[in-house]
Amino acid sequence: MSTFKSINPYTQETIAEYAAHTNAEIEQRLAWGDRAYRHLWQTTLEERCEWMQNLINLLKTHTEEHAAIITGEMGKTLKEAKTEVLKCAASATHFIQHIEEMLRPKPVKSDAQQSYISYEPKGIILAIMPWNFPYWQVFRFAIPNILAGNTGILKHASNVSGCALAIEQLFLEAGFPEGTFQSVLVNSKNIEPVIADPRIQGVTLTGSTAAGISVAQLSGKYIKKSVLELGGSDPFIVLKDANLDLAAQTAVKARMQNAGQSCIAAKRWIVEKPVLEQFTDKVSQLLSSMKQGDPMQAETDMGPMARPDLAAELAQQLQQTVAQGAKLALGGQYKDANFAPTLLTGVRNGMTAFEEETFGPLAVIIEAANEQQAVELANQTPYGLGASLWTTDLEKAQRLARQIESGNVFVNAMVRSDARLPFGGIKQSGYGRELSLEGTHEFLNVKTVYIA
Repeated sequence: MSTFKSINPYTQETIAEYAAHTNAEIEQRLAWGDRAYRHLWQTTLEERCEWMQNLINLLKTHTEEHAAIITGEMGKTLKEAKTEVLKCAASATHFIQHIEEMLRPKPVKSDAQQSYISYEPKGIILAIMPWNFPYWQVFRFAIPNILAGNTGILKHASNVSGCALAIEQLFLEAGFPEGTFQSVLVNSKNIEPVIADPRIQGVTLTGSTAAGISVAQLSGKYIKKSVLELGGSDPFIVLKDANLDLAAQTAVKARMQNAGQSCIAAKRWIVEKPVLEQFTDKVSQLLSSMKQGDPMQAETDMGPMARPDLAAELAQQLQQTVAQGAKLALGGQYKDANFAPTLLTGVRNGMTAFEEETFGPLAVIIEAANEQQAVELANQTPYGLGASLWTTDLEKAQRLARQIESGNVFVNAMVRSDARLPFGGIKQSGYGRELSLEGTHEFLNVKTVYIA
């Protein structure tokens, strides 16, 4: 029987081992999930909101405990992990306050006596989720779907099995019917039978583009609705009239939070030539002052990457880019999963760090002659998840924002997911949306009712 190991990224010590679920155990969970879906049909929205409020209270009461699980398994700093847990609670609060209006039938004028659109649950939604935000990625799918009456089965990344099981326990402790939310411990290569099962009514994945291609193929094969939130190589555009101090502070945070392991991290800093030197000086000072190390310590600014192989892969991308002509301005050292905050300057299109997604604490600066070239460089990528644009001319910002090929454009702010706003990408960053009204409706039956 295969097992999944949870290994502390900072110490490389094994925290726990978990046995993969057998086919019989997976079948049992599918049966429980379907039964829970039938049961939720008989409950009121008010009941589901009460259970969700219980879950919010549990997250707030046990923030430290859940944050410690996150930090232990994937290495982000404890303070970042606490913020993640509390974001789940805050987002659940938002949905409790707004789910009724999101699900309210929409009347439509027609030649019928009455016609309207009804938003109804469909069954079990399978979520295939990554390790980098092991609570938030799960909750942003689970909260609206379960409030709407669907049930969820989670196939989490194998290195965060402890997080997966802790989240499952939270839903039980909050009072949700058994089977409402469950985790299955299964290898990715064995996920096809789960997707194929007729009780699964949709598949949502957050992960790499390669994983998205695989899941999209399987979902299409079995005619299952899918939502994919994939990789990104997000541009962070700094124009000559930007507030450079704020832009520099935000650029460093947007690139280095979670040790740079975020789909929406600011991976390419595209800077207009007149302010290139000033911006470079400012971010260099900020990066130099960052403390990388033990994620459990309050003074640590950045923890390790999630695994040593990921650090080695980032180092290879760094070395290739330097060999192609970029300059290593800062950092570059790593040991095991610990990787120093790193800055490359003189990066151009065609170089590895420009063309590929770099998933770690590697910042790159790209010179743009003017604002139009900055936008062109931003769009020279197969990805289109998020973009940040910095300028004090808001009229110009609105004009340029329309030209940026991305699912999200944040002006004078860091790209982030927010329960109030739809979130997702275009091109190889995926399709479909999470959060807000649009995300809530993705896995519902948008039913036309026509009364003659």
